[in-house]
Amino acid sequence: MQLGTGLFTAQRRPEDDREMSELYDEVLTLTREIEAAGLDSAWVSEHHFADDGYLSATMPTLGAMAAETDALEIGSCVALGPLYDPIRLAEDAATVDLLSDGRLTLGLAIGSNPQEFDVFGVPRDERAQRLADLVPFLRGAWSEGDLEYDSEFHDVPTDVSVTPKPVDETVPVMLGGAAKPAVRRAARTAEGWCAPSSLSIEGVRKRVEDIRNVREQEGLEGDFTIYVLQHGWVGDSREEAWETMREGYLYIQRRYAEIFSGEPVEELEAERKQELKDQAIFGTPEQVVEELNEYREALGDDIHFIFRTYHPGVGTEEMVECVHRLGEEVAPELR
Repeated sequence: MQLGTGLFTAQRRPEDDREMSELYDEVLTLTREIEAAGLDSAWVSEHHFADDGYLSATMPTLGAMAAETDALEIGSCVALGPLYDPIRLAEDAATVDLLSDGRLTLGLAIGSNPQEFDVFGVPRDERAQRLADLVPFLRGAWSEGDLEYDSEFHDVPTDVSVTPKPVDETVPVMLGGAAKPAVRRAARTAEGWCAPSSLSIEGVRKRVEDIRNVREQEGLEGDFTIYVLQHGWVGDSREEAWETMREGYLYIQRRYAEIFSGEPVEELEAERKQELKDQAIFGTPEQVVEELNEYREALGDDIHFIFRTYHPGVGTEEMVECVHRLGEEVAPELR
C-alpha cells in the first residue's frame, strides 16, 4: 500500500488572521515535510469563488510543489475538468510534469457547484460529457505530432501540435466519482480511479471489483491505480486525535455541503457530525494502521491511500507532526 496526504485547500477559517500568502507558505512547508517523512504523494483540491479562499489554481500550486520536492508524486484530487480550456490544461499539466520530472498525476472530476458552472459559462448538464471529451483530447495533445482529435465541445483544429509534451508523452489521469458511469469511465479511459471519502470500505470494494471486471472483459492493459481518499489524524490517543482535527474537519465538511448544494449551510446537523466522525480514521499510529489494514484486506496491497490530514486552521506545527507520525510510524507498517 502506498500512502499520501493532503488535500491542500489553503482555506482561511473566519478566526484565522493570517494573510493568504501565509497559507500558501504553509502548503509548501507541508509539501517539504511530506517528502521528508517518506510518504508517497501530496495532493491539492480545487474550487472557485469561495470567501475563505479555497484553492482555485491547481497547476500553479503543483508547479510550486514540484520545485520544493525531488521524488514525491504530486497531483490534483481533483481538478474540475469541465471548467478548463483543454489546450491550456494540456499545456499547464505538461509543464508541471516537466518541472517535476514526470511526477504529476492529473486527477479530474465532473464538478458539482452550480455557481462555478454559471460563472465559467459551462452548462452544468454537459459536465459528464465534457469530462468524457476532455480525456482523449489531453491524450491527443500530449502525443507526438498533431492533436488529431475532433472535440465535441471545443473548436480546435486537429492539425495543431500542442506543446510542450510531458516527460513520457503522457500524464497519468485519475478520475473521481462514485456513480457507476463515473467508475466505468475511469476503468476504460484513465490510469486510475479515486474513491471519495463518503464511500464505505464495502462500497469501495464493489467499485474496485467492477473496475477490474471491466478492464479484464475489454482487454484493457497497462497500469491502473486505485486511490482511496479518507480524512484522518494521527495523535497520542483516539480522543486527542479527534479533538485536534475536529474543528477543521467539520468546517471543511460544512463548506462542502455549501459547494455541492449551492446553498448556504450555517451549521451541520448533529447526526451528520456523528456520521462524519464515524467515517474518519483517527487515533494512535497503531489504531490508524489497524483501520488502514481493513482497506488492504478488502482491496489488496496494490492501492494508494490518500490520508487527508490537511484540515484548515488546525495549525502548521500540528500538521507537520501528524505528517511525520504518518510517514514514520504508520507507513512502514503498511509496506
